[in-house]
Amino acid sequence: MICSVILKLGNDEQKQRWLPQLAGGDVLAGFALTEPDAGSDAAGIRATARRTAEGYVLNGRKQWCTNGSFAGVVMECFGPRFGRQGRERVLDRRVCRRRRDREGHRQARHSHQQYVRHGVRRCPRAARLPARRRRRRLRECDDRADVGTIGIAAQATGILAACLDESVAFAKERVAFGRPIGAYEGISFKVAQMAMDLDAARLLVYRAAALADAGKPFTIEASKAKLFASTAARKHAAEALQIHGGYGYTTEFPVERHYRDAKITEIYEGTSEIQQLIIARSLLGNSPKHISQTKE
Repeated sequence: MICSVILKLGNDEQKQRWLPQLAGGDVLAGFALTEPDAGSDAAGIRATARRTAEGYVLNGRKQWCTNGSFAGVVMECFGPRFGRQGRERVLDRRVCRRRRDREGHRQARHSHQQYVRHGVRRCPRAARLPARRRRRRLRECDDRADVGTIGIAAQATGILAACLDESVAFAKERVAFGRPIGAYEGISFKVAQMAMDLDAARLLVYRAAALADAGKPFTIEASKAKLFASTAARKHAAEALQIHGGYGYTTEFPVERHYRDAKITEIYEGTSEIQQLIIARSLLGNSPKHISQTKE
């Protein structure tokens, strides 16, 4: 997400400084858009960047920044009216101030810390991404968000695939009443539905990604892919745990992790409700000028 924005909007100095390091994995990038009172409604962003002789004075609060404590470069979005004149800033230092634990994705808790940044900071003019025409800037922001949507759809599809693999293996090995539990319709039908939804999720993700690679519009396809894949992941993670019975509720089996990890895919990079709104309005008209596919 961050590399694509720097590539499209950054000046030569910013590209040379950050893109090789990011592409090589020498530094991580962070993205800070969400605020305590603004998430899906990106037009509600209140953080400001005031220009001064020395650079910019950044004032406001941000939270839920992926890589917040590890990032070598963080892109923050400022308002107040992000949908019409949003600004991105590339900052070259960490901004994590407070860590919050969470239910899932514990394997990444050290690199995906959630934080709240308060108060005022300063950054040099060189840290600001160059301005573009407003329409183009808005389109770039939309493209960045839509690519992130495809990424989470793919993540949800991966969780679903893991649930299917674990369920099939357990259903073949676990014996009840003299037969493998997979021989019973109560279990086999769950597995069949899981396999069907996995194929559907993959195809939706592949279609959205193919359109993005071809440079064609893909916003609606990305929303459909994320909505379907995340819903299926959450549903079938619960079914996989049910198939495992009491074992599934222990940490000895990975399905409890999938169960915890699946839920967040319905929330970040645009909630399921936002995805439904985007899809519905594409069919019924009265499309919103800007709906952000934010992390939370």
